[in-house]
Amino acid sequence: MTTTAVPEFQHRTVLLDEAVDALDLAGARANGTFIDGTFGRGGHSRLILSRLGQDARLIAFDKDPQAIATAEQVADSRFTIVHDSFATMAAALAERGIGAVDGILLDLGISSPQVDDAARGFSFRNDGPLDMRMDTTRGMSAAEWLATETEQTLEKVIRDYGEERFAFQIAKAIVARRAVEPISSTRQLAGIVAGAVKTREKGKDPATRTFQAIRIFVNKELEDLEAGLNQAFDALAPGGIMAIISFHSLEDRMVKRFFASKANVAQPDRRLPIRAVDLPQPEMKLLAKIKPSDVEVDANPRARSAVMRVARRLPLPEGAQ
Repeated sequence: MTTTAVPEFQHRTVLLDEAVDALDLAGARANGTFIDGTFGRGGHSRLILSRLGQDARLIAFDKDPQAIATAEQVADSRFTIVHDSFATMAAALAERGIGAVDGILLDLGISSPQVDDAARGFSFRNDGPLDMRMDTTRGMSAAEWLATETEQTLEKVIRDYGEERFAFQIAKAIVARRAVEPISSTRQLAGIVAGAVKTREKGKDPATRTFQAIRIFVNKELEDLEAGLNQAFDALAPGGIMAIISFHSLEDRMVKRFFASKANVAQPDRRLPIRAVDLPQPEMKLLAKIKPSDVEVDANPRARSAVMRVARRLPLPEGAQ
């Protein structure tokens, strides 16, 4: 079997111990079935495996061929890697005859090797091809999308996914430039954005929000998250735990609202003659909201924006349907 060579870029797993601790891999749970929805370079998966019993199972997902190449080096019969988004977990579990799992971890961040490798096109700091795909084996690159999309949609994506107040000016500048020459490199795009953004946030490159927006759109990150949250909840056994690490406000807002929708259930008027067992019941219990320590942020500044939310699926009350 041919494997993809993995460039040597350093990656520090954010909230490593906190995330694995949150899964509560103790007692009988240590022999359960777990999901790592974003293998990355395997930091979380390897620590999970080190704490699991011999009868446990860990299924990991990733879209990135380089992450898959790294995962294929994990020599552990309890471990399975799936080259796809965690948004396909329902089908992947059904294919393997797995009905329910005991814990699910989703780390929604982009890995340092992806950012640092100029050839991937995620960063404006080093010039490279404008690709931005997590999975380089399929889908449309950022350059291909910028070449064909309407100005109105460019503006909407940059505004909504990048929370960029100069989205109109940036979209207009992109359309004007592509009429003259193809926009094919990260440096080109960064220069276009810098020319369109008249004021800059202190300490932040003007291209930051636009690059974020295009990356999220090209990789369908928010669509995957929405589908993944629903499939993860459906797959979770009673007592099972979900731990999700987000790195920007759009993701964290979705996770927060999803957990709240399962934990905070509207109740009918107390004057109505409804048995307690028939009242709407919460389906999850919120356990924690955790941010990286100052020590971790000092050692890895990319951890600064991370936030992890943890919730447990509740069993149905006795007598409930």
